[in-house]
Amino acid sequence: MKPVAILRFSPEDGPGYFASFLDRHSIPWRLIKIDAGDMPPEGLDDFSGFAFMGGPMSVNDDLPWLPSVLALIRDAMAHDKPCLGHCLGGQLMSKALGGAVTQNPVKEIGWNPVIAEDNALAREWLGDELVAASQVTVFQWHGETFTLPQGATRILTGDACSNQAYVIGNSLGMQCHTEMTAEMIEEWCGDWTAENVAASASVQRPEEIRQAVDRNVTALRLLSDRLFARWVSGLPR
Repeated sequence: MKPVAILRFSPEDGPGYFASFLDRHSIPWRLIKIDAGDMPPEGLDDFSGFAFMGGPMSVNDDLPWLPSVLALIRDAMAHDKPCLGHCLGGQLMSKALGGAVTQNPVKEIGWNPVIAEDNALAREWLGDELVAASQVTVFQWHGETFTLPQGATRILTGDACSNQAYVIGNSLGMQCHTEMTAEMIEEWCGDWTAENVAASASVQRPEEIRQAVDRNVTALRLLSDRLFARWVSGLPR
């Protein structure tokens, strides 16, 4: 099987649990460090799918690698190569497919709930149990949001940010973070003051985030495993 290309845009926004999931299922992967000067793949033939991680930048910034990444997403999805977007990655997918990325009414930082939509694709990707439970706690760290691109079906929503996850074919774009590990969360908490935002209903302080890690990571793993398993099932063998 050809490897999954994982595009990293910031050193702190690595693949985390997603890489561990791929390793556990003997799926090869290759990390492409855009933040370190690596170039996005020029073609599709060397990879079975493409994962796009998070980052502090905006897809509306003047970034030298942005046109190539957007073109890669469009080309991959046109040729049925599954794409997976985490936060910035989900925004990149939306923009590549004609959606818009704008400021969300509020920032989301920390553990916030999302709600499963009750539709056929949500049941396919999340499973009947998660859809029936309706609400699940995920990790958030964003100030922007995306619109649903044409042909997308939303499978997760939220009160503070409506569009949390969408599906197009075998591709999945997310605003929330399902790849987080306890170590990544601790590292990100060190950047909390740089966000220059007060604690609120959608923004938790580092001490609140840390106190809930043990309780919430277990639930997050159930969601991650379900979504990642469905995503890899669409990879060409």
